[in-house]
Amino acid sequence: MRNLVILAGSSHPELVSRICHNLAIDASEVDLSKFSNGETSVMIKDSVREKDVYVIQSGCGDVNDNFIELLIMISACKTASAKKVTAVLPLFPYSRQPDLPYTKSGAPLKSGVSASSSFTFESVPSTPKPMRAGRGGDATSTAPPSLALASNLAAMKLASSGGSPIPGTPRKTKVDPWNPGEPEPRYGYRQWIAQAGTLIASLLTCAGADHIITMDLHDPQFQGYFDIPVDNLYGKPLLQNYITTKIPNYQEAVIVSPDAGGAKRATAIADSLGMAFALIHKERRPKPQYTTPQHHLNDSVVHEKRPNATTIMVGDVSDRVAILIDDLCDTANTITRAAKLIKDQGATEVYAIVTHGLFNGDAIERIKASAIDKVVTTNSTPQEEHQQLLGDKLEVLDVSRVFGEAIRRIHNGESVSMLFDHYSI
Repeated sequence: MRNLVILAGSSHPELVSRICHNLAIDASEVDLSKFSNGETSVMIKDSVREKDVYVIQSGCGDVNDNFIELLIMISACKTASAKKVTAVLPLFPYSRQPDLPYTKSGAPLKSGVSASSSFTFESVPSTPKPMRAGRGGDATSTAPPSLALASNLAAMKLASSGGSPIPGTPRKTKVDPWNPGEPEPRYGYRQWIAQAGTLIASLLTCAGADHIITMDLHDPQFQGYFDIPVDNLYGKPLLQNYITTKIPNYQEAVIVSPDAGGAKRATAIADSLGMAFALIHKERRPKPQYTTPQHHLNDSVVHEKRPNATTIMVGDVSDRVAILIDDLCDTANTITRAAKLIKDQGATEVYAIVTHGLFNGDAIERIKASAIDKVVTTNSTPQEEHQQLLGDKLEVLDVSRVFGEAIRRIHNGESVSMLFDHYSI
């Protein structure tokens, strides 16, 4: 194709080569390197003047470095007089940020549990909270802070809100009993947590991006942050094609959403294939907790209330194959717990089908020890290492045909709407 240039970022070179193979062109040469202080250097060696440029960079791996690399590549193309620059992000970075104010913890880090540790079918450890390294500290350390630190944090919050603790008087600090040493989380909206959606959109636009192509945004409303066109391709046709061709008697199986947030996505597939649907609902009700505070002036018993989470299966999976549908698997905490509940309810097999398989932290160990019989994901992120670790338990679907066809149609000024529902090969 004339005047079409494909530039590859460093996050997923294999996917770029597959896309170029489907388009029957070669990726242009780009020199990507880093200086000794960690700064990114980009040099585009082919001319992009008055050409249609597509920069492919997935939001995985070292997300921040890869995103800065993407911005520099876009800016370099605009500076070199490219006619149009399109950012192709199979997995959009920071698209899960709107969830953070409503959850107990943020994006988890690896807990340090080895593959031979205490992961079992019956008990899957909860995801640890991330820790910010201090000066000279290790950024990957997940050791919980001390109770003194929790008390200091509480005192700092009180001081910032206008109050001040009485000098010499020990203060009561609510401590999460499930995570000793951690202050009890506040449930509900926390307005001091930054929302990165508008910032990410502004950075891409200011760098010079004229168009965005991505797949299965965690929240489709994320497109509203942009004032440039955004094509959110769907992985639904690929997932449906796998279900109909690889799962025997799929009509008798049940599509299951692991949480209420993914119900709309799962029901769309269930309705398209005429299959039954079930939902896993986590109900939180407060229950009293009785704790004895430290000895101080008022030695009374404190009555605290905290949510009591009860997981409920809405639907019937007894003696049937259950297919868990989700858009993203990060630490595999949600789908492994959902799989255990499904097996406890009498399901014969459990498939976990997700669009983006990140498998960070202890995800691989969790999946190995879980009730999941098969994990299916796409190659929107690199999967070679995961396939070596999980073997036959992991199957990868190729999305390069979808992105290649989208690039071809956009370059030729054709409609891409057929990709949303029908393109599954």
